[in-house]
Amino acid sequence: MREIAFIKQNKSKWVEYEDVVYNNRLQTPDYLANMYLQIMNDLSYAQSFYPKSKVTQYLNQLSIQTYQKIYKTKRIEQNRFVYFFKTEVPLLVYQYRNHLFFAVAIFLLIVSIGFLSAANDLGFIRLILGDYYVDTTLENIKKGDPMAIYQSGSNWGSFISITFNNLMVGLNFFILGIFLGVGTLLYMVYNGIMLGAFQYLFIQENAFMDSFRGIWLHGAMEITGMVLEGFAGFVLGSSILFPKTFSRINSFKTGFTTGLKIYIATIPFTVFAGFIEGYVTRYAKSMPDVINYIIIFGTLGLIVYYFFIYPFKVAKQLKNKIVDGK
Repeated sequence: MREIAFIKQNKSKWVEYEDVVYNNRLQTPDYLANMYLQIMNDLSYAQSFYPKSKVTQYLNQLSIQTYQKIYKTKRIEQNRFVYFFKTEVPLLVYQYRNHLFFAVAIFLLIVSIGFLSAANDLGFIRLILGDYYVDTTLENIKKGDPMAIYQSGSNWGSFISITFNNLMVGLNFFILGIFLGVGTLLYMVYNGIMLGAFQYLFIQENAFMDSFRGIWLHGAMEITGMVLEGFAGFVLGSSILFPKTFSRINSFKTGFTTGLKIYIATIPFTVFAGFIEGYVTRYAKSMPDVINYIIIFGTLGLIVYYFFIYPFKVAKQLKNKIVDGK
């Protein structure tokens, strides 16, 4: 059967299933079980004859959402908090993984632009970071303590103010996605250009390793978190731009809920990064290098594993359960 005929033959059925899954329309357990089997049959057929088609990707996502709906009652009996972080968010990240890869690629490109702009015009650094910050940083570098700016204020006060600020920055990344994703993109441009120029300032002053051992103590998790919050914003924006077979309002509701869940999942990492910046970064200069590197690569590995590796493992486990009929 040609793909277009396959889609035409089953489209009305799939639209009905979408309504059940995404609009929470109540159905009997028998109906849901039959619905699930129908979707799996269609997915199996599509995987055999149209393996690289968008319809196969669509049916795969629909099967995952249907599976989650069937096991909703069982899920509630579990610890809801544990389920959210252990299963729900990873599956959402996997489902929208293309948006995640887009966010990473765009952010790296923007940081590179900021870095190269600063390298070609030193005045660009002052334009982006401001004279006061640049002059203060240069003075600290001359004194042999590039991280001196992080030693002001109390540990607790720094932790609270930094964490609150970072949470608001992350919320902006997400909420600005409502402007078709353009708001998130512009906010990412602002922060990415600043990061690129900031990092080049230390390289230009031969203080890169000092900045790496100090700033990236908290920055490894904080900056990665910004990319993930941008990812949440792009999910929201694309739900408005590309509703697919849904009405635009239903697509928006799904995109907002999904993006919000992704943002919420970044909060523990943001808080932990704030804790490191408030309590640990100020001691970066006096700590053994090995401790610095353990913290940097340990925190980076933790957040990368959870958002970039673990979702694929959860999705694979779910597919195995589906295949086994469990």
